[in-house]
Amino acid sequence: MIAVTGASGQLGRLVTKALLGTVPANQVVAVVRDVSKAEDLRASSVQVRQGDYSHPQTLAVALQGVKKLLLVSSSEVGQRLEQHKNVVQAAKNAGVELIAYTSILHADTSPLLLAQEHIATEQLIRDSGLPFVFLRNAWYIENYFPAVGTALQTGKVFGAAGDGKFSAASRADFAIAAAAVLTGRDHAGKTYELAGDQAFTLAELAATLAELSGKPVAYANVAETEYKDMLVSFGLPEGFAHILAQSDTGAAQGGLFEASGQLGKLIQRPTATLHSVLQAHLATL
Repeated sequence: MIAVTGASGQLGRLVTKALLGTVPANQVVAVVRDVSKAEDLRASSVQVRQGDYSHPQTLAVALQGVKKLLLVSSSEVGQRLEQHKNVVQAAKNAGVELIAYTSILHADTSPLLLAQEHIATEQLIRDSGLPFVFLRNAWYIENYFPAVGTALQTGKVFGAAGDGKFSAASRADFAIAAAAVLTGRDHAGKTYELAGDQAFTLAELAATLAELSGKPVAYANVAETEYKDMLVSFGLPEGFAHILAQSDTGAAQGGLFEASGQLGKLIQRPTATLHSVLQAHLATL
């Protein structure tokens, strides 16, 4: 059986559905904190099991009989390492034969603060002795969706990345790659730096929004501290706003750029473009 943690989340749900293209539904386990949020998966005959990163006893039950596991990184920044430790220990106790982990691009050399918990988790998994695959994901294009409405209203995309390039890809492409690793062969021990084929700057993001919307949109580069304060004013918690603003300055240092094409190779096609993903999103507004 193949299990996906965080299967009711944005990435986990997409991975779970991608697995159904090649794996019988009764051999797919969706591990979720709240089973009421996975009724669509249950309707597909997927095994839905309750499992909470912070409650090891639930994970022990959820991973029974599982041979391959995708550990989707926790969304609770600052608590991730302890939560991931619980999953890894439960996987080891359950006899899992392969654990794949959604890490961050260039985790071992990244200037992003977000990389710290990821690289620590990678080491935790190595130390466990479990066969592993590290899926080091770049930025999701969807990360910019919450800012689209503001950008169209104000005519500005704000950020602190300067001319830094983002090798972002769609969440769906990362999900398909994860499913390919979970169902494929000869992936154990490998680390994949996964990123979109066509990198873009935030100025190019703004230009694409302008082209698609027919409205004037330009990029406004600001200092990291100013950008953090802007994010706080938009309602983000200060700690998270700091991490996002610092991620922009990390991108300015090349932390979110990758040109190896490994994502496209795993999904066996070119990755979705910024233009196509934004176009589809604007059609929903």
